[in-house]
Amino acid sequence: MNPIRTTTTHDPSSLPIKDRYALLVGTVAPRPIALASTIDADGNRNLAPFSYFNVFSIDPPVLMVGPTLRGRDGGVKDTLANARINGEIVVNLVDHAMVEGASLSSSDYPADVDEFAKAGFTPVPCDTVAPFRVAEAPVAFECTITQIVSLGDGPGAGQMLVCQVQRVHIADDVLGPDGKPDAHAIDLAGRCGGNFYVRASGNALFEIPKPTGSGLAVGVDALPDHIRLHPALSANERARLGSAKVIPDETEVNEHKLIELSDIFMAHEDDPNALETELFSEAKGRLEQGDVDGAWMTLLAYNPG
Repeated sequence: MNPIRTTTTHDPSSLPIKDRYALLVGTVAPRPIALASTIDADGNRNLAPFSYFNVFSIDPPVLMVGPTLRGRDGGVKDTLANARINGEIVVNLVDHAMVEGASLSSSDYPADVDEFAKAGFTPVPCDTVAPFRVAEAPVAFECTITQIVSLGDGPGAGQMLVCQVQRVHIADDVLGPDGKPDAHAIDLAGRCGGNFYVRASGNALFEIPKPTGSGLAVGVDALPDHIRLHPALSANERARLGSAKVIPDETEVNEHKLIELSDIFMAHEDDPNALETELFSEAKGRLEQGDVDGAWMTLLAYNPG
């Protein structure tokens, strides 16, 4: 089964703010990046990236962005100040092609300095709100801020902006043939701890079939002990087996053994250890290909005696 890891335990309230920050953002990762566009009372444009960000509701459509009070002095960042003034924001998503500019916009420029210009981005007027969207962004959400929820008043305290989406602008080149966002094409960047980022594309993307639909998944506990406890299977492989809705019956297993596995059994009829190794290898290959039923039948054909 899964090895039990040794752990180091912290009481975050006992850590200095700097260490608490490093612990939290270095572990809760990767995080999506909101490149937040706002304007102040004088019409000055502001742009700043935030990774305390996600979608929190579909009906109504709501995103949440969490600027914190400044860690060094508890001061208010321009994004929060502007949100309090006019209650509008544009949340631009950050892809790999623009992540350096997004990082640059985090520089602590004075309020009247235009981060669009500093970061090399193109401002585009919005349909429903006064702040501008970023032309280079793959997706931009025009939002009204319905609430600002303060989680504290000291350095590092989160100030959650509840952003109701009014318009969504999505680049045509990140849409798949079905008209929905394509995970590979959108090529989003994510924030990790320290100076580290992640790129959500290529081999970093993988699919896991959802255990939904009619019927409940059988679960890992339905695996016979000689399979569930076998060291050849990883935790993910056991869970993939547990996602099956039905366990193959004896007739199905015997037919599978005769048609699909006869060569393996014949090759190792005098070597049970080699047979065991080969059957588990076969099952793992089937799981990698998404053939959960075939993996089940392969493993159930194995009888340790």
